Amino acid sequence: MRILVTGGSGRLGRSVVATLAARGHEVSSADLAPAGPAAGVRSHALDLLDEQARDDLFAAEHPDAVVHLAGIAVPFARPDTEILDINTRLAWGVLAAAARHGARSAVAASSPTVFGYGAPAWRPRYLPLDERHPTAPRHSYGLSKVIIEETARTLARAEASGCTLTCVRPGYVIAPEEWAGAPTQQGHTVAERLREPELSAVALFNYIDARDAAELFALLAERPEAVRSGDVYHAVAEDALALAPLAELLPRYHPGTAEAAAALTGTRAAFSSAAASERLGWRPRRTWRGQLPEKVSGDG
Repeated sequence: MRILVTGGSGRLGRSVVATLAARGHEVSSADLAPAGPAAGVRSHALDLLDEQARDDLFAAEHPDAVVHLAGIAVPFARPDTEILDINTRLAWGVLAAAARHGARSAVAASSPTVFGYGAPAWRPRYLPLDERHPTAPRHSYGLSKVIIEETARTLARAEASGCTLTCVRPGYVIAPEEWAGAPTQQGHTVAERLREPELSAVALFNYIDARDAAELFALLAERPEAVRSGDVYHAVAEDALALAPLAELLPRYHPGTAEAAAALTGTRAAFSSAAASERLGWRPRRTWRGQLPEKVSGDG
């Protein structure tokens, strides 16, 4: 397949590009500043908000599938209005172009932040969170991701092109080099996030290896017939990024979770990715216990 990846130079994008290329696809990557993609991958430097440049890219590449990762990837990294404007315009432009140019599938990155779990009084209806749980974003980044999901559903209803549009909510992405000690997205190492639980508590102790997430994006791009247009899937590790059970940790940092968190005993995570397993046979294979080269105090 010819697959176009937007945001292919990012923390997740690099693994998506490498995974797709390793699976035998003809891959192209589009980003503002491409940074050494995998061998054999075509690289394009452009602003995807430029409508003419975007259409020229799609006309040149004629992708069979699109993986859309481009956008502002961190909450509060830019002013709220910029985050909302850039992320939502990018999603509409790229996903609509994918359908218009004949792609069979288009997969966009969403985020677990759609649940709004950073709010002081946040109280989930149940845990672990799955795709059926209501969304309630608390900042512009989370709102932008809700809109991206609705964009996919809207285009799925409006387009008669046969393009299957889906979204993935990857957990806190950990790139391969970050297991070895490189700083993660928030500037801490993985080991620090384990030793200081307040660092990971803000994300409900979720995480995903970038290569595992990449494999789900690949499956959705490759197998549009296996899913429904408009579907959303979690891509979160099955164990929590924590040294103690979440039944103990979550009520400490998120008091409103006390009742629901009681079920999260042992290493169980606060998110469920069962839907991706049921539909596509995908399961995350890499855990922090197997990937960290050093033993963290309290581990096992």
